[in-house]
Amino acid sequence: MKISIITATYNSAPTVRDTLACIRGQQYPDIEHIIVDGRSSDKTLEVVSQFPHVAKIISEKDKGIYDAMNKGIGMATGDIVGILNSDDMYTDPQVLSHVAEAFLDPDIMTVYADLQYVHADNPGRVLRTWNSGPYRKKNFYYGWMPPHPTFFVRKEVYEQAGLFNLSLRSAADYELMLRVLLKHDFTAHYIPRVIVRMRAGGMSNASLGNRLRANKEDRLAWKLNGLEPYFFTLYIKPLRKIHQYIIK
Repeated sequence: MKISIITATYNSAPTVRDTLACIRGQQYPDIEHIIVDGRSSDKTLEVVSQFPHVAKIISEKDKGIYDAMNKGIGMATGDIVGILNSDDMYTDPQVLSHVAEAFLDPDIMTVYADLQYVHADNPGRVLRTWNSGPYRKKNFYYGWMPPHPTFFVRKEVYEQAGLFNLSLRSAADYELMLRVLLKHDFTAHYIPRVIVRMRAGGMSNASLGNRLRANKEDRLAWKLNGLEPYFFTLYIKPLRKIHQYIIK
């Protein structure tokens, strides 16, 4: 199976080298790495040019990170599609081999694993671990979600369930996973190991205003899919934050 990895970049020169290096170092033999750049004004593309393993590069203005991801999915020719952000990295050279092994079961349509948040300036310093746990459909109603950078799907899942909803600024990844796993009921397989390190920070947690906006968007994600979360306003978000930020 070919695995397509999509990395969206925009002025990512300070961090994208780590992302590129971790994919170049993967021992799995059939990887298509796609860079979708938002017309960076720094040295992002210069850094990317130093990694000949990159299969496709596009650099043009876009409507944000999820628009870039949608473009990458459209360009992907792999059987399996994963998304690794330009400030994230895989934990070891066997990550994609483990992912491919899980997909050997033809009944498995999506795969996810655990993630570590690391210090932005010192990726070797682990701040906390997101332990996903085995998939149970009902857990979505109590604040659960898989960490998106660990989420891999068969290409046909996007073809059937659709791409990222650009009307959502910070919860498009949550809405997509909700749509794929809960609304469309695609099967999910949990790999019980940390496979991604993510630098701390991010759009949804950058400020109190962004956090409040993300809360509203998460609720909207349920409505968009015709689903009804139980006690969302009072319970879903607090439980979800506790689940994601388990201290290692």
